[in-house]
Amino acid sequence: MSSALTPSAVREIADGYAFTGPALDLGAVLLDGTAYPDAQVRIPLGVLNRHGLVAGATGTGKTKTLQLIAEQLSAQGVPVFLADVKGDVSGVAAPGAPSERTAARAAEVGQQWSPQGCPVEFYSLGGQGAGIPIRATVTSFGPLLLAKVLDLNETQESSLSLVFHYADTKGLELYDLKDLTAVIAFLASPEGKEELRTIGGLSSATAGVILRALTLLENEGAGAFFGEPEFDTAELLRTAPDGRGVVSVLELPAVQDRPRLFSTFLMWLLADLYQELPEVGDLDKPKLVFFFDEAHLLFKGASKAFLEAITQTVRLIRSKAVGIFFVTQSPRDVPSDVLAQLGNRVQHALRAFTPDDAKALKATVSTFPRSSYDLGAVLTSLGTGEAVVTVLSEKGAPTPVAATRLRAPQSLMGPIEAGALRAVVDASPLTARYRDAIDRESAYEKLAARAARAPRPEAAAPARVPKEREPAPRREEPKGAGGLLDSLLSNPTVKSLARSAGKQLGQEISRSLFGTSKRRR
Repeated sequence: MSSALTPSAVREIADGYAFTGPALDLGAVLLDGTAYPDAQVRIPLGVLNRHGLVAGATGTGKTKTLQLIAEQLSAQGVPVFLADVKGDVSGVAAPGAPSERTAARAAEVGQQWSPQGCPVEFYSLGGQGAGIPIRATVTSFGPLLLAKVLDLNETQESSLSLVFHYADTKGLELYDLKDLTAVIAFLASPEGKEELRTIGGLSSATAGVILRALTLLENEGAGAFFGEPEFDTAELLRTAPDGRGVVSVLELPAVQDRPRLFSTFLMWLLADLYQELPEVGDLDKPKLVFFFDEAHLLFKGASKAFLEAITQTVRLIRSKAVGIFFVTQSPRDVPSDVLAQLGNRVQHALRAFTPDDAKALKATVSTFPRSSYDLGAVLTSLGTGEAVVTVLSEKGAPTPVAATRLRAPQSLMGPIEAGALRAVVDASPLTARYRDAIDRESAYEKLAARAARAPRPEAAAPARVPKEREPAPRREEPKGAGGLLDSLLSNPTVKSLARSAGKQLGQEISRSLFGTSKRRR
């Protein structure tokens, strides 16, 4: 590793990380391939609500860095949320396996290594996996987030917001996808168009686009994520009886082929936390640290309104003692307005095999404070488990840039066995609370009942049906409100889904930055 640093400069860097209060130990300063165990690189516990970035090319050790930070936060009583995209984070629940390689790394960085697991809860989206199901109602999810999932343009997003507004004001609970489908179908009918006349309209073409997108989402199995019982995000703030923070691991391997869905669902969790938590300012330690993996998926193709909502949420959630670490391959994956708010940086190795790679490397170097390192050379020569670090000091000032050989996690570096994972889930008190889906009356049933009460053309005929006569088989209705509604809602792809808590009839729901509903559960 080429560097202009001298051993005396190593001591100067170490002085920049000599914090007096509680801190997380990341590793030792690295110079020309040698780690200096007396020069420790750390993050003050109190600045973790200033957010951070963990970046680097595939295979450079980002996941192990998350694990290292998570287990130390847990030990200090701070709950952690981790998204497990590849299925290899579950090992945080089990003690690590001693090995010569681990012992050598610990000796190099001055670490007193001992195997130890963390208290863990395992979750899955809509029960697609062994974890405790996490569900959200459609009304809680809101129009902006759902438009992101459905890949709608700004005009279609605006129309979807109108649908939510109508449902909120009319007391039509949107618990699952078939509820939303029912409302859209009704508003596209002549009767529905008349009701929207004073506040806007929903064109048939736009309604068709949204309905097709919802059907596609349902066919992909994503409908199970929307419904009841809705997950209470306060569950993520729990501590274990021994005082350690609970590490919440969301299993995502089963939905890897739907990246837009899981990235947006993570944003719903953050948005819901933002609405539920009180303002507390800067505390001695955060209430929760949230690791947002595959962050580029959240920002790719996002509308202007969506990006503005993300930026504002990241900026404001700090005062509610929640820290967010975005995890991605390159800092360029994160919009500059968000990147500017990430005070703690752990940058693993980057590759420069192509001209685009070289541009990305140059852009990454430009985002770091000035240092004596030749960062371009350092970032392309780091090994696995090494990173360039700069964090905020206890006074809020950036620390010196430090090439760092990172510590080894004390928990298992790899997945635990499926049987062990299921045992953790079965033993959790949350399993009984969230495992089984519930189906209650909502927009679908209310609109179906309304269509059934509507007078039919034959009702005006003088002939009367004798009481003892059995009802005739139902005929195919014209493409009016009832016919279109029945046709859409009889589709087997919108079968019984889970639902969530109801809202007061006839009263509009107050909505947040993302259009998520504001309410106490």
